[in-house]
Amino acid sequence: MLQIEVTARHESITADMRTRADEKARHLLKYYDKIQSIRVVLNKGGDGFSCEMIADLEHTNDLVAHTAGRNMWAVIDQAEERLERQLLEHKDRTRHRKGRGPNPHQPTRA
Repeated sequence: MLQIEVTARHESITADMRTRADEKARHLLKYYDKIQSIRVVLNKGGDGFSCEMIADLEHTNDLVAHTAGRNMWAVIDQAEERLERQLLEHKDRTRHRKGRGPNPHQPTRA
């Protein structure tokens, strides 16, 4: 069961912001099914907004995506895209660790 925690610093979270962050976090299960929890931290700074998404994966380190910008909705979308890319790379590394082919820097045996 995926647990999603949405929090904010220096501002209050509206229902729309919480719903958007929750939907984006749930969308990540499509790419990797061994996610235990996702934390979304929204922050309002002096010149804009920032979003940090932290995915807690089974048997490995957490993956973190951090973005900043002037539009809160765009910042949430960018963080989700960055975490999606990290999840796909992690999945590729763990699923295809065997059979990568010969090392191109070593001569092959004849």
